[in-house]
Amino acid sequence: MFLNLFKKNREPRPIFEALGTDMHCHLIPRVDDGSKCIEETVECLQTLRTLGYSKVYITPHFQTPRFENDEDDITRRFMEVKTKVADAGVDIELAGIGGEYRIDSGFYNRLKSPRFLRVAKKYVLVEFSLHQQMMGCDEMIFEMQMNGHEVILAHPERYPYLNVRGSRMEQLKNQGVYFQVNVLSLGGFYGDDAKRRAFEMLDLGWVEFLGTDTHNTMYAQALTDLSHDRKVAKVLETHEFLNKTL
Repeated sequence: MFLNLFKKNREPRPIFEALGTDMHCHLIPRVDDGSKCIEETVECLQTLRTLGYSKVYITPHFQTPRFENDEDDITRRFMEVKTKVADAGVDIELAGIGGEYRIDSGFYNRLKSPRFLRVAKKYVLVEFSLHQQMMGCDEMIFEMQMNGHEVILAHPERYPYLNVRGSRMEQLKNQGVYFQVNVLSLGGFYGDDAKRRAFEMLDLGWVEFLGTDTHNTMYAQALTDLSHDRKVAKVLETHEFLNKTL
């Protein structure tokens, strides 16, 4: 599925200290396609700490019908993870719980009684299908904004139907949608097209957040290898992101 472009067994470098906060990862065990056990969660968080992150928001999937998660249950599980991570001695702050909400066939019903888990109690992280955008996305995002939610679109560089230079992408920006690029996209983890689009958006000044989107130890190893990438280090040195405000 992913291109394996990274060398193995490299030590992590703390290049992500400039960001400080990871606001997109899937490290609550067994609630989505992320971490499978608390031991994997602890290992991934320890790697993130070594890479320079000091604070993390966990954002499990909410997707119909694949991941029919409940906000109260996710919050309870998050508190359990927080306790176990502290007991394991990982020196990283689990600052809060959010969600990665797929705008899909069940999303409109969610809008009728919104209980969104928000990153930093402010931002709702949403995603589109990787294959085609659902009709009515703009209207649903607008309704969220009218209800006082700040909307972040997860990994727009991964949607092949969104042309960075096209009107659709620009319309989202004009609508006030924040863009969050996956940092691994900058190293080609999701392919050359996603990498190209990520850098195009950076050049346009359209990227407000970087997220790791860490799911498991494979992602943690890829991030470790990416910490040796000089081009990524330069991005972190020359661009301002909102991660550190969270």
